[in-house]
Amino acid sequence: MSLTALTKSDWHERASKLRYETRHFIDGNYMDSVDGGRFTVVNPATGAPLCEVSAGTVADIDIAVAAAKRSFAAHVWSRKAPRERMAVLAQFSKLLLANTERFALLDTLCMGKPIHDMVTIDVPSAATNFAYFGELVDKIEGAVTATAADAFHYILREPLGVVGCIVPWNYPLLMAAWKVAPALAAGNSVVLKPAEQSPLSGSLMAELFIEAGGPPGVFNVVNGLGETAGAALALHMEVAKIAFTGSTEIGKKMLVYAGHSNMKRIALECGGKSPQIFLGDLPDLDVAVTYAINGIYGNMGEVCNAGSRLLIDRRIAKEFIARFIERGKNAYRAGDPLDPATNLGPLVTAAHRARVMSYIQRGKNEGARLEFGGTMPDAPGSFVDPTLFSGVNNQMTIAQEEIFGPVAAAIEVDGIEHAVAIANDSIYGLAAAVWTRDVSVAHKAVRDLEAGVIWVNCFDHGDMTQPFGGYKQSGQGRDKCVESLLSYTQMKSAWVHLG
Repeated sequence: MSLTALTKSDWHERASKLRYETRHFIDGNYMDSVDGGRFTVVNPATGAPLCEVSAGTVADIDIAVAAAKRSFAAHVWSRKAPRERMAVLAQFSKLLLANTERFALLDTLCMGKPIHDMVTIDVPSAATNFAYFGELVDKIEGAVTATAADAFHYILREPLGVVGCIVPWNYPLLMAAWKVAPALAAGNSVVLKPAEQSPLSGSLMAELFIEAGGPPGVFNVVNGLGETAGAALALHMEVAKIAFTGSTEIGKKMLVYAGHSNMKRIALECGGKSPQIFLGDLPDLDVAVTYAINGIYGNMGEVCNAGSRLLIDRRIAKEFIARFIERGKNAYRAGDPLDPATNLGPLVTAAHRARVMSYIQRGKNEGARLEFGGTMPDAPGSFVDPTLFSGVNNQMTIAQEEIFGPVAAAIEVDGIEHAVAIANDSIYGLAAAVWTRDVSVAHKAVRDLEAGVIWVNCFDHGDMTQPFGGYKQSGQGRDKCVESLLSYTQMKSAWVHLG
């Protein structure tokens, strides 16, 4: 039976039988924390405890990094023939798909993502990441330069060594794939630290890597809190790189940790406040409104590049907002995330819900007009109704700070220059979009917008060839794409004297 055909009761039955592996996965084995510590994972849809997971500390990170270092030094992966590594990653991709049900249930129960999204988006996309980077393993090339006749100069690319991956709770499986896949494809050994709110899918990934033929010690997982396990990984002297996705605040700490330790490389994908510019000559108002709705309410607004600022040309603002209200207020309805019909799950924790609600109150206090939402459904769990503010100016808190929830801020603008000026008036620069029929205006907007990803007449489109990452305080480095793979390598220059 196809997973997309399962009913709410089917998914609840499967969830009741699900086995949780709550230990770390190190050197090919599951193990408890050295000190026996545990922390509680809560199901945000019910508020009830889901399970207790091993809480990693410095000692557990040391064990995992040592295992990764041994595997790298033994060359069991880093110097495995490229075609053999490709075969392992191809099989790994297939195993991810074969375990779609388990991954979907784990992430849905941990962080509230609708089960339909897990089955149709997150798991297939994670598998695609490993397939894509697996296909690139034997495409890593060096160079031979033109030199004097008495010299032969060539440039090699080699893996870095041990890579630490620290990933967020909003896309637990997919964000891990974005980091782990290129790191492994480049020949590195990995220690993954999942978010404490959603730790369960990471260990299953590492287990399946072994099943796919990966050597023990190459892919390790340590669970734990960010301030303990995460900090220990980032400060470790034997870790050559940290690949991090999370808040800008913690991203800045990663830079400090690198300086306080071994000057390790840091790749950061941090916060965003992405603007969508809707000009008066946009091709289709209904299509644009649909993208605007989905761009902020998809995944409960818990998306780094969520289109949270709607910069609408004053000529069409009244009609645009009216259509957004008409269609947006009922487009996403809170419900049981194990129900395939649900498209709005809970926010990840009660504390995060309180944070989002505080931003909604700030919007009201600062004079923005609440068009709909701003409330919490009468249901258990950490739900917040989709919310739209109009009459927003770019100095308001809800226009400047990342809310990470289903809250849209509509700002009226006068033409493209005004829109770009407002779009760029932000500490963030992850993504942006412009809607216009004028190809010249579109290309000028792409040139002038300060963001790493720009969409024209669409939003959140892309594939594995698309570099994903930001400008300014949205971070540095890129995920997906060939450049991502190369960022997990280092260059070596060899000069051979022939005289």
